[in-house]
Amino acid sequence: MEKHEIEALTRIILSSIQSGKEKGNGFLVPVGVSNRHIHLTQEDVETLFGPGYQLTKKKELMGGQFASNECCTIVGLKLRAIENVRVLGPVRKATQVEISQTDARKLGISVPVRESGDTKESAPIAIVGPKGAIYCKEGCIIAARHIHMSPADAAACGVGDGDYVSVKMDNERGTTFDRVKIRVDESFTLEMHIDTDEANASEIKCGDHVSILKQ
Repeated sequence: MEKHEIEALTRIILSSIQSGKEKGNGFLVPVGVSNRHIHLTQEDVETLFGPGYQLTKKKELMGGQFASNECCTIVGLKLRAIENVRVLGPVRKATQVEISQTDARKLGISVPVRESGDTKESAPIAIVGPKGAIYCKEGCIIAARHIHMSPADAAACGVGDGDYVSVKMDNERGTTFDRVKIRVDESFTLEMHIDTDEANASEIKCGDHVSILKQ
């Protein structure tokens, strides 16, 4: 079954679940838990892995991204380090490291909560690869929670790109997340992204579903 056929079937199922409910109230969204990872420029890839090096694909992700086979060590203050941090591809215009608050404390650095790509005046971080190392004066963030949607999913839910919603996880913890940003693009598959701290605190795992609350 092709990707667009799977997405169409998913929307039909979700639409049937929503029958009789107001838009945005109870719309189910699968959750993806984001572990720490690194985005690199091509220049930094070559510094870390060698001249002319190209990232190699391990697993396809949404929006044309992929988890690569390459990993690095990230280093904070007082040489506190976390090893085997996955690099995601393809390469970007700016290098960025995304970690959790627990990681930040382990590294001994103060890291702001930001949207991906918003790295101005964020935390400094060093990255060490098998062939070299780089020091970033800024670029380390804790990614703000968000929901990826296709335009069709957004229309079905009654939300638009850039909107903020609240979502609820109906489990033993009964957690509600506020200020969850909606991000809409044709290349996106319906999924909410939270970090490992948020997932552990609310007892959520990849593949669980949350409900968008009435706007």
